[in-house]
Amino acid sequence: MTGSTEPPAAAGAQRGRVPDFFVVGHAKCGTTALYEMLRAHPQIFMPAVKEPQFFARNPLTPEHAGGAKSFEQTGRRGETLEQYLSLFAPAREGQILGEASTFYLWSRVAPERIAQLRPDARMIAILREPASFLRSLHLQMMQNRAESERDLRRAIALEPARRRGEQIPADAHWPEALMYSERVRYVEQLRRYRAAFSEEQLLVLIYDDFKRENERTVRTVLRFLGVDDTLPLAPVRANPTRAVRSVRVRSAVRAVRLGSGPVSRAVRGAVLGLTSSRVRREVLHPMRRRVVYGSAPPPDERLMLELRQRFQGEVAALSEYLGRDLVTEWGYDRLA
Repeated sequence: MTGSTEPPAAAGAQRGRVPDFFVVGHAKCGTTALYEMLRAHPQIFMPAVKEPQFFARNPLTPEHAGGAKSFEQTGRRGETLEQYLSLFAPAREGQILGEASTFYLWSRVAPERIAQLRPDARMIAILREPASFLRSLHLQMMQNRAESERDLRRAIALEPARRRGEQIPADAHWPEALMYSERVRYVEQLRRYRAAFSEEQLLVLIYDDFKRENERTVRTVLRFLGVDDTLPLAPVRANPTRAVRSVRVRSAVRAVRLGSGPVSRAVRGAVLGLTSSRVRREVLHPMRRRVVYGSAPPPDERLMLELRQRFQGEVAALSEYLGRDLVTEWGYDRLA
């Protein structure tokens, strides 16, 4: 999609159907699995494009359009409201519309922008224990090439420099996503949505419940959305956490795949000339994934303890806000 980002306005609602509900995140909290299960429901339409992120994007300034990597740059793709709403055009009559964008929860502008277009929309937020969330998120950012620092402790320590526009990876088209510690300000994020929507419009899920009681949690979501919650459900495990084996190997493999540089173009040309599309799809692509990615390593327990100690106040505040003892459930009452 091309064009300039258009801030939502209430008048734009007449241009197409605006989603009835939004799965607003976070990443690595079961959002992809929930998206897949909801879009399989006959009364729900969700576009094939997951993570449209439309309401979280800011217009690119001339500075950003020139290729500068600064903290404020939010996404590399602009789109009009009409282009965004066209994602929902294939919906059948009678279906409710939804989308899932994990940046919406920590976006400072998304709640108000959504409310301007759809003040009666329903929101679904998924939260995860902070330390395990940040570890999984960092691995995902490495997998997506948005992060180049393999050590999570050092990646978090880079936040001040990155906020100044320094040491931002070349492929980090949304540098604000690298502010790991800001991702777990859960109460602040929920309050932004409560300021734009009523309490009845916001459903907060805990990742542990979704993982442990998948079907029961999804049926709770279906009731929240007002659709039939008695239909059979097939559990989905999507977007598993993987680790990048080597940044250099990943870069080299990507260069060959894209044909970046004369050597890479020659290798890519040879591969395309000697293999069929079926062989590339069924043999070479899976082989590439095995070479570049591996199983996630065990967590650094010392770092996990440090993160839990750092975010203990956030968990206590969330427990009070939700009226649920997550301090005990997540083991924050047993920290050394």
